[in-house]
Amino acid sequence: MIKITDTHSHYDDKAFDSDRYELLGTLLSEKCEKIITLGCDLGSSRRSLEIAGKFENVFAAVGVHPENCTDERDDYLRELRTLAMHKKAVAIGEIGLDYHWEGSDRERQIRFFREQPVLAKELGMPVCVHSRDCTKEMLDILREFRPNGVMHCFSGSTEVAKEILSYGMMISFTGLITFKNAKKAAEACAYIPIDRIMLETDSPYMAPVPHRGERNDSGLIIHTAEKLAEIKGLSLEETVRICNENAERFFGLK
Repeated sequence: MIKITDTHSHYDDKAFDSDRYELLGTLLSEKCEKIITLGCDLGSSRRSLEIAGKFENVFAAVGVHPENCTDERDDYLRELRTLAMHKKAVAIGEIGLDYHWEGSDRERQIRFFREQPVLAKELGMPVCVHSRDCTKEMLDILREFRPNGVMHCFSGSTEVAKEILSYGMMISFTGLITFKNAKKAAEACAYIPIDRIMLETDSPYMAPVPHRGERNDSGLIIHTAEKLAEIKGLSLEETVRICNENAERFFGLK
């Protein structure tokens, strides 16, 4: 039985309110080695830790997402530090920049994104980075801080991937690489060494083909793994083994 580690999901999301714990139990029994669920603000970080606490092989990341920083309180770092010290917390995330929406508070996003990697370094933890419509600003900050980090849900070019790799970071892929219009990401995936790649779902979002548009969950990560194996010219078993080992090493999963 092939069981895959899903390094990025959001099981606190309301999309899972009807079957969250039953679903996670089934996934861990049948399809997933381990699962990491990420917070997007202090509230969802607390919920992610609560979810992780109910399962031996579910872990949590805690952090403030760029889309949530406007509504988060100014002294958020005090509680975030406490949450990050929880025994099931394995990373600071999801953090980053997102300039997609008109009117976003870019200055506040930058402030939060510059502060959270400092906390991660202080605590000896990796960071999970989100980036949308902000490549130059994102790379400038990563170049400055060079965090022990992973660029999640990568959709960029080979050139951007090269830059991220030069900082010592990992890169993870969602079901996006199964999309027909994701040629740029597939080309970057072909370039990136397999020992720098991790698999994720970003559940409940980014469901892979043939489930695109449906609620995503960690069981569908098999389709992303199959596409990665095809791109890399490896067997599915070998691809999953390497990606699981990468996740274990990067997050210090036990």
